Amino acid sequence: VKVVFEKGGVYLHTSAKKHQDPDSLIAGVIRVVEKDSDVLLHWAPIEEAGDSSQVFFSKKDTSGGDSCTSEEEPTFDPGYEPDWAVISTVRPRPRQSEPTRGAEPSSPRGSWAFSVSLGELRSIRRSKPGLSWAYLVLVTQAGGSLPALHFHRGGTRALLRVLSRYLLLASSPQDSRLYLVFPHDSSALSSSFHHLQLFDQDSSNVVSRFLQDPYSTTFSSFSRVTNFFRGALQPHLEGASPDLPPPPDDEPEPGFEVISCVELGPRPAVERAPPVTEEEWAGHVGPEGRLQRVPELKARIFSGGLSPSLRREAWKFLLGYLSWEGSTEEHKAHVRKKTDEYFRMKLQWKSVSPEQERRNSLLHGYRSLIERDVSRTDRTNKFYEGPENPGLGLLNDILLTYCMYHFDLGYVQGMSDLLSPILYVTQNEVDAFWCFCGFMELVHGNFEESQETMKRQLGQLLLLLRVLDPPLCDFLDSQDSGSLCFCFRWLLIWFKREFPFPDVLRLWEVLWTGLPGPNLHLLVACAILDMERDTLMLSGFGSNEILKHINELTMKLSVEDVLTRAEALYRQLTACRELPHNVQEVLGLASPAEPQSPSPPASPLPLSPTRAPPAPLPPVDTATSTQPDSSLEILPEEDDDEEGVDS
Repeated sequence: VKVVFEKGGVYLHTSAKKHQDPDSLIAGVIRVVEKDSDVLLHWAPIEEAGDSSQVFFSKKDTSGGDSCTSEEEPTFDPGYEPDWAVISTVRPRPRQSEPTRGAEPSSPRGSWAFSVSLGELRSIRRSKPGLSWAYLVLVTQAGGSLPALHFHRGGTRALLRVLSRYLLLASSPQDSRLYLVFPHDSSALSSSFHHLQLFDQDSSNVVSRFLQDPYSTTFSSFSRVTNFFRGALQPHLEGASPDLPPPPDDEPEPGFEVISCVELGPRPAVERAPPVTEEEWAGHVGPEGRLQRVPELKARIFSGGLSPSLRREAWKFLLGYLSWEGSTEEHKAHVRKKTDEYFRMKLQWKSVSPEQERRNSLLHGYRSLIERDVSRTDRTNKFYEGPENPGLGLLNDILLTYCMYHFDLGYVQGMSDLLSPILYVTQNEVDAFWCFCGFMELVHGNFEESQETMKRQLGQLLLLLRVLDPPLCDFLDSQDSGSLCFCFRWLLIWFKREFPFPDVLRLWEVLWTGLPGPNLHLLVACAILDMERDTLMLSGFGSNEILKHINELTMKLSVEDVLTRAEALYRQLTACRELPHNVQEVLGLASPAEPQSPSPPASPLPLSPTRAPPAPLPPVDTATSTQPDSSLEILPEEDDDEEGVDS
């Protein structure tokens, strides 16, 4: 074991307050350690770090450099990783833990220590100049951020110089604070640098040139590297040279390296249209009751929504219950068929005797969970108020029948929130069921136990936000909120808890059009964050205040303002000629790149009634509550890991 760099005065800030109190600052030591064939970056609190001359190595290098030699056996393995999983949003394979000699095993601050291999790093972001002290945010290959390291006594440049011995740190041409991390033997970099003939010196010298003068290096020697990054890291981008090598990773994921090169044009002005009226709808009804000029009609619904009197009929088309191309007679026959099918499924659970149900724990669990959720769903709405309200019975029956329809998924907490507005609009049990099934076809992945769909959507949201507003992303990163887990509830139930009930109806019918692309709900989330960016950034919020502020937006947002801004963001993005391919995929402008070794999709894993749902979703009394129930405060960031379920 050999310690090649050591720096004290490196703190973790554990409080979300604007002014840190002494108890919230954890002083520690950062070290770069060579161990066997690996190089580790290790941080530990002062009480665990101990005296480096005694704990980590026996004799420091007398040459005056950062390195040190080890002539005696070290007293313990500096590559240990105590309680790494407690604080990290990304958990690499745990290394064998070994106790630190002289450290208190029960010390609460010991859980903050971490160790990561340099090979697991993907990028490094430096703080803006002018702060009280500099910090570094390390991002791993898995896409998560390690705790921000605050250098109260300086040392960021010295650490970067040491890291450059083992890694190639390539600065973004348009963001000198961002360094992309590659191994020195990266075939993608070395062959591309040779191909472009950009440098006369060895590529490792590029790093020192960046550290000495990032701006002049960027705009001289690296002026042509913009295209290299675009081609080497995202070869499917328009204009990428076909003979550049593929990206280092087989599976592209959202990263800073591509979107840092994007320059967006001005945001266009957007005006919403009035809702579609009954007369306008009737103008699209042709012979035999078939709808005509359907794309034009969908575009109108997208731009203005529907008049309330139209929703009962139009939602059946938007949710796939009725075909846009069918005639009146065809629709009547379809409804008769679907009515029979519904009641056959309903009979399956209706005919189960209490004695049978005692031996069917799954059905019993679903029934108990549904009864509990239904009793708390939208009770301030007149359609559902009162102790003996028939609407509650219909919610209960439809959700139990859905368990018969979709055995694999069953019922998961939050589904009652999605059904309630549909039953309110259709006011028909059968129509509401099949419209609900159509909605669940769009969002059923949100409720699967693996939570892969939710993780993917949060990643896509972060990708869009990084393109649209890098400073906001930097701020959220610095406050340990860069994973956007406070947006979890938004995406899970499509903003059902964020807007007043009538606004939810307008928002959903616009989203159901599928226009202008497949992920407008992600742009709706971006629009809300864009509207709140000044409040978040100028108020000096920490992670707790950010979560509290987001939760307190409930029932205070204007759906028309949010939809207007979301459409403007979409137009601004699509007007960019150099939009990265992965962003184009999210917006539906490009087909997803096929993986080199495709594997069959895994079967969905349902949440059983005895398991925890994706996030607790008790109902909110919109008439009396100005902020959501505390149990609605979404995922804590430390629970977001790539191995388990976000919960």
